[in-house]
Order: sequence, then C-alpha cells, then structure tokens
Amino acid sequence: MRGAGAAFFVFLWFKTSTYFFVMSEIKCIGILTSGGDAPGMNAAIRAVTRSAIFSGFKVMGIYRGYKGLITDEIVEFSTANVSNIIQRGGTILKTARCKEFQTPEGRQLAYDTLRSHGIDALVVIGGDGSLTGARIFANEFNFPIIGLPGTIDNDLYGTDHTIGYDTALNTIMECVDKIRDTATSHERLFFVEVMGRDAGFLALNGAIAAGAEAAIIPEISTQTDQLAELIQNGFRKSKNSSIVLVAESPVTGGAMGIAKRVEEEYPAYDVRVSILGHLQRGGSPTACDRILASRMGAAAIDALLDDQRNVMIGIKNDEIVYVPFSKAIKNDKPINQELLNTLRRLSI
Repeated sequence: MRGAGAAFFVFLWFKTSTYFFVMSEIKCIGILTSGGDAPGMNAAIRAVTRSAIFSGFKVMGIYRGYKGLITDEIVEFSTANVSNIIQRGGTILKTARCKEFQTPEGRQLAYDTLRSHGIDALVVIGGDGSLTGARIFANEFNFPIIGLPGTIDNDLYGTDHTIGYDTALNTIMECVDKIRDTATSHERLFFVEVMGRDAGFLALNGAIAAGAEAAIIPEISTQTDQLAELIQNGFRKSKNSSIVLVAESPVTGGAMGIAKRVEEEYPAYDVRVSILGHLQRGGSPTACDRILASRMGAAAIDALLDDQRNVMIGIKNDEIVYVPFSKAIKNDKPINQELLNTLRRLSI
C-alpha cells in the first residue's frame, strides 16, 4: 500500500483505536511520586531527571502524583530543579490520593493530559497501590511506564530492598534505643508499634537491630499465639523489662490490641504502648537509600532505552533487575525464616 492509500490507512487506524498509538521514539519522560512518601524519593527524582537529560530526553515533573495528571500540574524539569535535594526527606513533587484516577474517565483525562504535554513515557515512584495504578493505566493505553519501588514497608516482590526502607529502619532503631532507657528504669513491658499493615519487615528487622525481645508480625499471627509465646518463653522467665515491636496490621491487632490482652490475661505486668507513626516516614535518607535510589533512577532510564516497559526496577543480590508489574504487585514477598529464628535465639 503506497501514497494516499497508505496515509488513509494510518489515519483510519489512529481514528478507530482509542487506546493505542504508535510511538517510534521516546522524546519526553514524565516523573511522579505517588502513595506514602519515603526517604530517598528525592534522590530517585534527581537520578531520573539527570540521567534522562544526559541521555537526550526532555523531562516533565508531575506534581501530586496521579492527581497532577488530572489537574494538569506539570512543569518541565532541568538539572537545576533537582539540585540540592538528594539529602532531603519527603518528595519535592508532592503526593496525593486520587479517586478520579481509579475510574476509566479519570484515566482517560490523565492520558489526554500526558499527550497534550508531549510526554511519551512515565516513571512512577511509589508502593504497591501506585504500581497497581501504573499497571492498569499502561495496559489500557499501551503507555510505557517504569516503576521504582518507593515504600518504607519493603513489601514489593522481586526486590531485596525498597527506597526508604533502610532510613525507616534506622529511625525505628533510634526510637527503640531511647524507649529502652525508660523501659528498664521502670521495669515495664513496652509494645512499640511500627508501620507495616501487610508486612512485618520493619518490625522484624527493627527488633533485631534494636535488641528487642520479640516482633509480632502479620505473616505468622495466624500460625501461633505470638503474645503467649513471648510471655511464656521470654519475659516471664528472666526479664524485668521488655520491648516488643508490633506491626500495625489489623491481623496482629496493633500495639493497643496486644497491650489490652496483656492487661486482661497477665495483669501483673506494667504495660506501656508507643506508636511511632509518621516519625518513620521522615528524615534525611541514609547513604544506603541515597545510593539505592540513585541506582534505580538511572536504571529506569536505561530500561526505557532498552525498550522495556511496564516493569519495576528491583535489586537482587546487588544487581539491578527488571520485574514485571504483574509479579511485583501480585506476588507476596516472603519473610526470611532465618531472621525469625535469629530473633528468637537472641531474645533469651
């Protein structure tokens, strides 16, 4: 097919295809942060922006996550926009909930906004919910998206670590160190609640790092009565004070729920609760998180140059890997049983 006939065929194809477009070359990349903020997100924004510009791409910063795609909060980024941010917590691009993006009409509006700015691909930094939205959008519009795992929960499958996890873990350790001073002075049993609605990585590794006596996590709450095991095998036998980290999950009941059980079943103990809350999200990212975010941000651009799409950048055994969204989102990341055994052995 040649000449006018070919031109008409291409025109007709574009007219009748609502969700697909031919993209011979990526020239402009959009970047956004979504979901809960995590230390290291700014380092990732910096790495994506500078690596993209280095590779000849135009970069557009999208403010307030998916909401910014609907409200058209998009600004062109230069290297100056990301100067002096690697050490800052939070995200300069902000983040927000967006119910509109959960609807087909909202996603269509977001797509139209992207096309109006000439954005050919997206880099999305966020957790499970953010990457779920990215996957749906990518499938609906055949739009190239690369995800970066930005969440303190460390719960995304296919990567050993997520951006923000190391900083949150260090924050937990520092807080528990301080709580231990008063727990010992008053001979109290402290339950410290940390984030991790569906995953116990922060509670488990925070307990090991801070020398806590136990961690109550959702992954094993259905298998054993963790509170009874703690009281009978540890605190009751040899300790006059104790610290237990509890994941905030409804499966565990949270620190308040566990403390109520102790008051009812073991009234002899002086119980206190400390909920760390959003303390865990803040603060300057650690060196580990800055390096991880920088590597992943640069790898996101490499992935697009390699014609990858709809994958999350992960790290396994210190090597960058590409993880399909379907695996990163749908598969549960397992808890290391060796770490559980280590905590039990060290809590005597």
